[in-house]
Amino acid sequence: MKHHKLVDQIISKAGVAHIQLSVEQLIEKALVNNEGIITDTGAFAADTGEFTGRSPKDKFVVYDDTTKDSVWWGDVNNKIEPAQFDNLLNKVIAHLENREVFVRQSYACADPVYRLNIEIVTETAYQNIFANNLFLRPTAAELETQNPEWLIVAAPSFHANPATDGTRQHNFTMINFTKKIILIGGSGYTGEIKKGIFTVLNYVLPHNRKVLSMHCSANIGSKNDTSIFFGLSGTGKTTLSADPNRKLIGDDEHGWADNSVFNFEGGCYAKCVDLSSEKEPQIWSAIKPGALVENVRFYPGTNQVNYNDISVTENTRVAYPIDFIDNIAVPSIGNIPENIFFLTADAFGVLPPISRLTANQAMYHFISGYTAKVAGTEAGVTEPQATFSACFGKAFLVLHPAKYAKMLGEKLMANPKIRVWLVNTGWSGGPYGVGSRMKLSYTRAMITAALEDSLENVEFHNHPVFGIAMPVSCPNVPSELLNPRNTWADANEYDKKANHLAELFNNNFNQYADGCSEEILSAAPKSVATA
Repeated sequence: MKHHKLVDQIISKAGVAHIQLSVEQLIEKALVNNEGIITDTGAFAADTGEFTGRSPKDKFVVYDDTTKDSVWWGDVNNKIEPAQFDNLLNKVIAHLENREVFVRQSYACADPVYRLNIEIVTETAYQNIFANNLFLRPTAAELETQNPEWLIVAAPSFHANPATDGTRQHNFTMINFTKKIILIGGSGYTGEIKKGIFTVLNYVLPHNRKVLSMHCSANIGSKNDTSIFFGLSGTGKTTLSADPNRKLIGDDEHGWADNSVFNFEGGCYAKCVDLSSEKEPQIWSAIKPGALVENVRFYPGTNQVNYNDISVTENTRVAYPIDFIDNIAVPSIGNIPENIFFLTADAFGVLPPISRLTANQAMYHFISGYTAKVAGTEAGVTEPQATFSACFGKAFLVLHPAKYAKMLGEKLMANPKIRVWLVNTGWSGGPYGVGSRMKLSYTRAMITAALEDSLENVEFHNHPVFGIAMPVSCPNVPSELLNPRNTWADANEYDKKANHLAELFNNNFNQYADGCSEEILSAAPKSVATA
């Protein structure tokens, strides 16, 4: 096995270096090191320590000749100088001397044309279990010849000194695109490893390989028709992409090349809060020997997980290989998509339950990445809260959002048969507190109709504010639901709310307008007169 040159250095100075251990061996080491326990289902449960989620304000990108003119600098991508990175890297390598380390080689991107070989050095066994489960796993023969391109070093017990190291606080995730190294310190949260590579691919694939990187799930039907689902938390992305009649390509990260849609990963990192066999049977069944659950708590005196206990964090998670669930595509590759779904849970009750987008509208809504959360419990806060995340994954973008949107538009123009749908899984008949949540059975029926081309010959009307095309009928869905204005008791109140949401969209979009074409800008919503 060939190692990255820095890994050879780390191994030579480590107290003990465990290389390419099996999950069973890693669990044994984790138990000996008191990193967690075995649950009643056989999964390994670990706590990630001080951090139970990503720390986006502590993510840095090295500012050098490779990145200075291409990276979207700002609150998502904080600058760090090359000398500061080198200094911290040397400190972390010194920190690992005489310690136990775990080394593993994996890769990202299921399409072999775009394969990215990775070597991971972790300070704990549970982090190495995570790397095994989430990345793609090389065969024994591949390991003999694999040459690692990117290196991840994760040292949770190393703390930076902000005064001298250039960090915001003691934890950090740093990406060096020139040296191809991801350096993680001060945090044991495994999501930093996963999203570090996703961030790398969000730069490398669009910038160098002309592949659109996407924060989405994807599945494939019996006719080899691929569908993509974008959506922020709470919009139903996981639920709606898990279709018994379609095979799952992947649940979170994909690339769209000229001839394929492919999974970046070899596993799933699913939320566990309020998990039950009834709500999420696939995830429930995947929590078995070899799976890693994080930051969960147990029923008193047992090793049975209480998924309703969020006393540590609401962000409880399970990491498992994708083949722990049934009905997956093997390999995790599909054809270019025939249908793309943008999912939103509009708590204002404005957007139609399903609508068709033009290419320009698709680019606009892709950059917007909209959903809305229900009104908070704070006194006096009665309005839903709009949430926008560019490209449905702003925290992981490295290029300006318009770059990704332009690629999407070019792919739609080159493949005019692709349909893009905006699906509102949120409220109808009024905003949250007045209207009611769209029934899941209706949403499934609308998505099925789109997938089966049942809406191709249906009449469409354009929404007066957002301009998106609304079908007048859909199999197994009451027609009166399809135009949201008709579901409100007071149509004028609907118009006012629609204007309000349009204003929120336009205000959010102002930050991206300078980088966008006139075609994208033309798709912005436009207010209507109200009484």
